[in-house]
Amino acid sequence: MWLRPLTIDTVTDLLDSPEELADALDATGYLADDGLATAGFLALRMGRPLFCEGEPGTGKTSLALALATALGRPLVRLQCHEGIDAAQALYEWDFPRQLLHLRALEAAGDGRVDVETAERSLYTERFLLARPLLQALISAPCVLLIDEIDRADDEFEAFLLQLLDEHAVTIPEYGEVRAEEPPLVVLTSNRTREVHDALKRRCLYHWLEHPDLAREVTILRRRIPEIGELLARQISEAVHRLREMDLLKPPGVAESLDWARALLALRRDELDAASAARTLGAVLKYSEDLDRVRAKLDALFA
Repeated sequence: MWLRPLTIDTVTDLLDSPEELADALDATGYLADDGLATAGFLALRMGRPLFCEGEPGTGKTSLALALATALGRPLVRLQCHEGIDAAQALYEWDFPRQLLHLRALEAAGDGRVDVETAERSLYTERFLLARPLLQALISAPCVLLIDEIDRADDEFEAFLLQLLDEHAVTIPEYGEVRAEEPPLVVLTSNRTREVHDALKRRCLYHWLEHPDLAREVTILRRRIPEIGELLARQISEAVHRLREMDLLKPPGVAESLDWARALLALRRDELDAASAARTLGAVLKYSEDLDRVRAKLDALFA
C-alpha cells in the first residue's frame, strides 16, 4: 500500500474537551461557539466526518482552515463543482510519462518488450497523480475539506461513501489505498440542494448561523486589530440590519471584514450613510441588493 509514515498527533491528544478545542481555534483567530466546538471535538474523538451546513459567509470553510492550523495538520482541499468526477477528485494516470516509459522499455529491449511486465510497470506509484481525496489518505493525519458538496451531483456523493466509511479507496489497476489513521473530514454545504441521507448518516451534523452582534464585533476586532470599537460595532449593527432585509445574498462575516477594510482604507473611523453609500460594493454583490439598500440608507443609519 502507498502510505506515508504516520506521525503522532500530539495536538489532538492534548485536547480533552470542547472548551480546549475552542481555545485552540481562538488562538488561530476563529471564534467557535459551544455548539460548533462540541461538534468539532466529537468529530475528532469519534473519527467521524463533520458536515457543516449554513448560509454563505457563516464560516464553514474557515472552520476547516482553522482546524488544520489549530491541530498542526496539513489541509487538503477539494472544491466541488457541477460535473466533478473521480478523475478530478481522486487520481489520474500520467499517460504522457507512461508512454515515454514504454518507449524507453522498447529501446532498452531492442523493440522486444514482455507485455505482462510492461503493464505491471505502468500502474505503479511512479505514474499515479494523486488528487485531493487520494492525497488526504496518503498524507493522513490531515484535515480534508470537501467544500460545497451541494454543487456536486448524486453520483459523486455515492462515490464518496467508501472513503467516508472506510477511509479507503479502490483503484482498479493499483489496488486499495487505506489510511491507517483517518483524516478529519469537513464537508460544507450552502444548501443549494439537499444532500442525500446516505451521506449525512455517515457524518456528524452542525448548522452554522451568522454570529450574534457581540461575537461579530469580537471577530472584527480580532481579525482587524487596527479597527476601533465604535466602527466595529457600527459595521456589525449595519450588517445585522442588512441580513434582516429581503436581499438576494445577505452579507456574511467575510463581507463584514471586507467592509471594515474598505472603510479603514478610506481613513474612516465611523460609519454613516455617506460612507456606507461609497463602500456598499464591499458588502453587497448584486445590483438589485445595492438598489434596494441605497433607497433605505437614511433609515438604516438614522
